[in-house]
Amino acid sequence: MTPKDVIKKIEEEDIKIIDLRFIDLIGTWQHFSVPAHVIEEDVFEEGLGFDGSSIRGWKSIDESDMLVVPDASTAFFDSFTEEKTLNIVCDIVDPITREPYQRHPRNVAKKAQEYLKSTGIADTAYFGPELEFFIFDEVRYEVESNTSFYSVDSMEGIWNTAKDEEPNLGHKVRHKEGYFPVSPTDSLQDLRTEMMLELEKSGIETEAHHHEVATAGQAEIDIRFAPLVQQADNVLKFKYIIKNVALLYGKTVTFMPKPLAGDNGTGMHTHQSLWKDGKPLFAGNGYAGLSELGLYYIGGILKHGKAIAAFTNPTMNSYKRLVPGFEAPINLAYSSRNRSAAIRIPMYSPSPKAKRIEVRFPDPTANPYLAFSAMLMAGLDGIINKIDPGEPLDKNIYDLPPEELAGIDKAPENLEEAITALENDYEFLLRGDVFTEDIIKAWIDYKKEKEIKYVNSIPHPAEFVLYWDA
Repeated sequence: MTPKDVIKKIEEEDIKIIDLRFIDLIGTWQHFSVPAHVIEEDVFEEGLGFDGSSIRGWKSIDESDMLVVPDASTAFFDSFTEEKTLNIVCDIVDPITREPYQRHPRNVAKKAQEYLKSTGIADTAYFGPELEFFIFDEVRYEVESNTSFYSVDSMEGIWNTAKDEEPNLGHKVRHKEGYFPVSPTDSLQDLRTEMMLELEKSGIETEAHHHEVATAGQAEIDIRFAPLVQQADNVLKFKYIIKNVALLYGKTVTFMPKPLAGDNGTGMHTHQSLWKDGKPLFAGNGYAGLSELGLYYIGGILKHGKAIAAFTNPTMNSYKRLVPGFEAPINLAYSSRNRSAAIRIPMYSPSPKAKRIEVRFPDPTANPYLAFSAMLMAGLDGIINKIDPGEPLDKNIYDLPPEELAGIDKAPENLEEAITALENDYEFLLRGDVFTEDIIKAWIDYKKEKEIKYVNSIPHPAEFVLYWDA
C-alpha cells in the first residue's frame, strides 16, 4: 500500500488505532500506538518523535530523540486487539541529520539490498526461512543468588506418560519421533492451522505446516520466499502471530534453539538465491545443477561461517543446539540432499527457478535483518573473490572417521568463539557501508556484557550434579 492507500483504509475500515513497530538491535519488535487521526500523509515523510534511549543497543540518554517513519507497504491488520488496529513497520531516522539511524537493523538490510544492486551481480536476493518453534503448555524459570531452575511442560511430552490427566490417554511423542505422526499423537493440528491462516491473513504466503522431530510440541510452518527486507519483516510478523495465536489457546511458544535436553533443537534453515532481470543466477551445469556463481556464493558463506554465526546463531543457547547427534549442521561443508551438511542444495525440482541453497546452521533467535544481510554479504564476498567451496561432502558426516572429520572446518562451539571470529573477520561486512564498525562493535559489546558475562557468572544446575560431592 501507499500512504494514500493507508489513509483510505483507515477511513473505510474505521480503524481506531495505528501501532507503529520497529526492531531493536538484538531482534525484538518494539512498538507504540497512536490514534488513527494522527496518521496523515506527511507522517510517512516527516515521521513521529519518540525516546530512543531505552531501546537495547541504541542511543544514550543525551541523544535520545528519534523519529519513526512508517513504511506504508508493510501495513497489516492486527487480529489480537479489541479495537480495530493497523500495524505498520517503521524505519528510524535521526531528527537532526534526517539520515537513517545506523544502528537500526532494518536500515542495515535496506543497505544490503542496495549494495547488491550496485555490484551489478544481481538485483534481488530471495530468502526463504523455515522457522521452527516449540509449543508448550507451561513454562517456569527463576535465577536468584541461591536458586536456579527452569521447567517446561507439554501434554505431548514423553515424560508425561505416567501423569494423572484424568485420564491419561497416552499418545505422547517419543524423543526424535515427532516427524510427522497424525493425530491423536499430533495434538496440535488445529492450532498450527489457525496459525497458518492468520499468517495468510496478514499477507504472508505460507507453504506447509507440520509437527517437527522433537517431542513436546515442536512445530514448523514454512513461508514462501521473498526479497531480503520484506522477508525480515515477515519473520518478525511471523513470531508475533505465532505467539499470540498460541496465547489464545492457553499455550506458549518459544523460538529458543534448545529448550529441551536430549532432543532435537530448533533451527531456521534459510533458503537463498540471487536473481537479475527476472532470471535465476544459481542454476547452471555445475555440481547439483548449480552455476559457478552459486558455488562461489557457497564458498563465501563457508569461509566466513564462524563470523556470521555471531548473527545467525546469536545466543548462548544457540550452541546447545549445534552439537553432534541431533541433526544439527556442526560441520562447515556443503552437499546435495545431505541434511548433515551446513549448506544443502535442495533437489526437489529440476526447474532453474527452484535452484537455491539452504544454509542450515541459523536459528530463529537471530535478528533477521542482520542475519540475512550477513549471509548475503558473505556470499557476495565469495562471488567477488571467486572463493572455491572445495569438494562437496556427499556422505553422512556423523559417520565419518576422525581422520576425515579433522579436515572439515567446524561451526563455533559457543557464542564466545563466534564473537571472537567476528572480531577477526568483519571486513566483508563493511562493503557498501552495509554494516558499520559502530554497529558491529555495539553488537559485540552487548553480547559480551549482557549475555556472555551474565550466563558465565551463574552456577549451572548440572554443576551441582557433577561437583557437589567434590
